Amino acid sequence: MITRFLLQNMDKRGGIFLAILLGSAVLVPLSNLLLPASSPFHVPTSTLSLWGKYLCYALLAVSLDLVWGYCGILSLGHGAFFALGGYAMGMYLMRQIGSRGVYGNPILPDFMVFLNWQELPWYWWGFSSFPFAMLMVLAVPGLLAFVFGWFAFRSRVTGVYLSIITQALTYALLLAFFRNDMGFGGNNGLTDFKDILGFNIQAQATRAALFSLTCIMLAAGFLIARGIVVSKLGKVVTAIRDAESRTRFLGYRVDRFKLFVFTVSACMAGVAGALYVPQVGIINPSEFAPANSIETVIWVAVGGRGTLVGAALGAVVVNWAKTLFTSGFMAPYWLFALGGLFVVVTLFLPKGILGTAEAIWARRRKPDSTPAAEPAPAE
Repeated sequence: MITRFLLQNMDKRGGIFLAILLGSAVLVPLSNLLLPASSPFHVPTSTLSLWGKYLCYALLAVSLDLVWGYCGILSLGHGAFFALGGYAMGMYLMRQIGSRGVYGNPILPDFMVFLNWQELPWYWWGFSSFPFAMLMVLAVPGLLAFVFGWFAFRSRVTGVYLSIITQALTYALLLAFFRNDMGFGGNNGLTDFKDILGFNIQAQATRAALFSLTCIMLAAGFLIARGIVVSKLGKVVTAIRDAESRTRFLGYRVDRFKLFVFTVSACMAGVAGALYVPQVGIINPSEFAPANSIETVIWVAVGGRGTLVGAALGAVVVNWAKTLFTSGFMAPYWLFALGGLFVVVTLFLPKGILGTAEAIWARRRKPDSTPAAEPAPAE
């Protein structure tokens, strides 16, 4: 029933997006594993991991677009939910190292041995289990978003004030996770992962599987977000974005709708972070930096706010450009270019890349509505 509802309400761009994702989930790993390196269609493992990282960012952008593009909540703290999901995955991966660490301790990670910790903290219990770790990937960001949203939305904090508070939240977490006594590796974070579910995390097949899983989870995240925005709940959420006071006067509990969407979005961001860590190989407090959350807003704005597909497109395009320009003489000027891009998009492309392209295409396909001139009467 849910599948039928989603298929009936799927637009053309969404269908194309899903087809590309699912096709990439199959064809790209196969080209990496089966084709020889001399083949022009072979995808190197390094490229596979790089694009897997881009797709993790795309899922984060879709989660932000759900709350900003459709509910009008400009969150400058979504990087915190992304990082918390990443830390939950990192804790599981650290527990899998066991006695293969530098100090050979089967229970304590290397950084705890180095800092003379005598026992494993209680909040690390259970992370040797993959199902428990995956539960925490959803529960920790979701619970934080629920508690934060409960107080913020019930207090009717909106606009720039809410944005500032979300930014303060992620900055507070940044400072907390930098502390060695927090038990999360301090400024070095968590790294030196060995395997996941018993498979070597550096193996070519594992990298290919992680890429496929990222494609599938991005497709699932898109379907969840799409299912929300096209439902009756989504119509109320859109009404809240356009006229919150009027929606409240009609009798809707605005705070509950905003809380639901905000919590779902945080869980999606947590999943993106969990997929990001094994492909990048490290998670540290820098992921909490407010600049990362602001950059996510730029991705959504560049791709097209309120389109979902555009948000994912913006994340991939901007990060591909970042990889391209930060490896040459343009590296010192990348942040200036990124800021200039945001200004240009805001002033001249307010609908983003996808929205502007669709508007141009619609104008070209629209028939000329100018009435033809009537012939002059014969004299």
